[in-house]
Amino acid sequence: MFILDSDNVYRARPLMAFDWLEHGFGTRHSPEFGIGAEISTLKQIHSAVCIPASAGGCLGEGDALVASAPGRPVSVRTADCLPILMADGRQRTVAAVHAGWRGTIQGIVAKVARMLGRAEDLHVAIGPGIGHCCFEVGPEVAGQFADLFPERCDLRARTSIDLLEANRRQLIQAGVPGRQIYQAGLCTVCGEAFHSFRRDRERAGRMVSMISRLE
Repeated sequence: MFILDSDNVYRARPLMAFDWLEHGFGTRHSPEFGIGAEISTLKQIHSAVCIPASAGGCLGEGDALVASAPGRPVSVRTADCLPILMADGRQRTVAAVHAGWRGTIQGIVAKVARMLGRAEDLHVAIGPGIGHCCFEVGPEVAGQFADLFPERCDLRARTSIDLLEANRRQLIQAGVPGRQIYQAGLCTVCGEAFHSFRRDRERAGRMVSMISRLE
């Protein structure tokens, strides 16, 4: 589903099928990927704030960018939080989302899906992020996932949370077909190819994930 290209950037094969689209999920070995004055960025604040990309550079505080014009790349930076790239196959709008646990609880991916267009037209690639294997949290955090994981009875104690599955469920609840949600399934804590704040703390760098409409 995902391939690692020669530039050390992961790409989702289904999104590569769109000839009007460019995208990628950077690694610690692609430090120059997604760097440029024309690229729209944000000061990420672990929110559900989504901003239309009207220019290059930093466009303020938020955690998702939406672009409809050609040549307007949008990006997010991550080091365990999930980078999520979205494309509307009919309207050719695109979005880059930074989904940490706080943004996930606030439903950021569902909010962006509603902004982009018809849910059935959306294609969503979820890149490398902290896996269920490494995301252990206390009851004060775990309890906030009760609505997303109603089948679990262990959320009042210290436990592990599957952030990827939480976002997948929100997308499906928003109407995105499951077959159009593509998951890298790569844990940034386990994989040395990735920056990880949980593993490396203040020494951790950040990885850029970017998507752009070409025409």
